[in-house]
Amino acid sequence: MSGSTALLLARHGQTVWHAENRYAGVSDVALTDEGRAQSRRLGEWAARHPVDAVYTSTLTRAVETAEPACAALGLTPHREPGLRECDFGVVEGRTLAEFAAGSPREAAAFAADPVAHPFPGAEDPRAAAARGAAALRRIAAGHPGGRVLVVAHNTLLRLVLCELLSIPRAEYRRVFPRLRNAAVSEVRMAATGRPALLSLNVPVDAE
Repeated sequence: MSGSTALLLARHGQTVWHAENRYAGVSDVALTDEGRAQSRRLGEWAARHPVDAVYTSTLTRAVETAEPACAALGLTPHREPGLRECDFGVVEGRTLAEFAAGSPREAAAFAADPVAHPFPGAEDPRAAAARGAAALRRIAAGHPGGRVLVVAHNTLLRLVLCELLSIPRAEYRRVFPRLRNAAVSEVRMAATGRPALLSLNVPVDAE
């Protein structure tokens, strides 16, 4: 499609907290050895499927995940604040089970509708979806007809996919249960018309 931009969305590599299923939002958590290996595989994928630009969240785990791809292609990553992960408030660094043990009613409300009932002290998911979608639209507008690798975060990207694809944001956990670390999802952003999801969670070592 003439003038459309291919956005290749990738979740960052595994971190210590994610290995333990802990919420890591605005906390700057380091990659595990497996996370660094996933980053290298993403870099190898980028060498086989070159992109014109790389954008990342400002959080270290996303920047480090993008480094092998940037090195392979000779690109400098653009750090985009709008791509940072959601702030999970009181659940930062905790598991959902730990939160539910102390706050069962709040946990049940979150499970029923995570947008209407976010964790106490958390960023409004609607605001996160809006800022993330706006960031992707800016990126696409800056690279018409191009291919762009975007390295960001699990919850933020799922909310943004709902925002772009006109899916109710409250359904993000059901429709998109999980974005795998360093897997690639492709969204086609047309200059006019609605965005289209072309692929989801494609492993970079599938070839």
